[in-house]
Amino acid sequence: MAKDEWEIPEHLQPDPAEWSFDLDAVLGRVVGLRSLVPPDAFTARVLGTEREGSGVVIRPDLVLTIGYLVTEAETIWITAAGGRAVQGHTLAVDQETGFGLVQTLGRLGVEPIELGDSEALRIGAPVVLAAAGGRGQAVAAKLVARQPFAGYWEYLLEDALFTAPAHPSWGGAGLIGPDGRLMGIGSLILQQGEEGRRLDLNMVVPVHRLSPVLNDLLTYGRVNRPARPWLGLYATEDEEGVAIASLAPGGPAEGAGVRSGDRVLAVGGAAVTDLAELWRAVWASGEAGATVRLRLGRAQGARDVTIVSGDRAAFLKHPRMH
Repeated sequence: MAKDEWEIPEHLQPDPAEWSFDLDAVLGRVVGLRSLVPPDAFTARVLGTEREGSGVVIRPDLVLTIGYLVTEAETIWITAAGGRAVQGHTLAVDQETGFGLVQTLGRLGVEPIELGDSEALRIGAPVVLAAAGGRGQAVAAKLVARQPFAGYWEYLLEDALFTAPAHPSWGGAGLIGPDGRLMGIGSLILQQGEEGRRLDLNMVVPVHRLSPVLNDLLTYGRVNRPARPWLGLYATEDEEGVAIASLAPGGPAEGAGVRSGDRVLAVGGAAVTDLAELWRAVWASGEAGATVRLRLGRAQGARDVTIVSGDRAAFLKHPRMH
């Protein structure tokens, strides 16, 4: 079912009377995004060639979203609340934070939202997580946690925001704070607890991570510093530690002989027991191109593998300007 054919249940939607700002006006600053990605793109196999989600207008010609929606996109359509649609262009994707920036290629006519102070947002604060489409696509939620989040795709956010109840269309959704300002961008849905006592959460990237890199992203299309070392592996975490779930085709780890099912015991001689430790240890090896030594466990015993890391961005297609 298309997103415009369903709505958030009314009891979960924000009530305008409970907010000190013009709720509907602020929700109108969240726009829809639809991206088309070439079939031969590096991320096409994992993320697909057609991606839909949301973004938030932060300048008249600039939309902030989550990077996986627009990575390697050849065509992007941006749709405002009134139905006006214009094309966009991927201006930047920041691999470290996960943010994506889309430049509009026509006049969208949407007033930008103000960026809020996400560092000051406290656990328990009332928030709205809003996808494109107004109140029917928004969830009244609370901030339930602030803590590190480690992703299987060589990603670590030290200060992620977690909200509940969860929004079912989280990708690129805008997290609106009690003052009507933007606090973050929706990235994932996660499940916490046992079956029967399960709580679904959204992980949100806080906007205070954008401010230090925004000028670089606008000027260079990426942060103006050496890239982190990238191995091209997808790892999972369990009670026994860290295992390799799969490998990026043609990536550095595959070329070095790492295999799915290997367990990561140590990086550079330092033991790792979870994903956060793994990524921190890999990135401490230097910049992209640095040699990373993994100790891997297999059924027949352990062995050391040396990987010459790469720059993740070098494997991606760069969008063409229209």
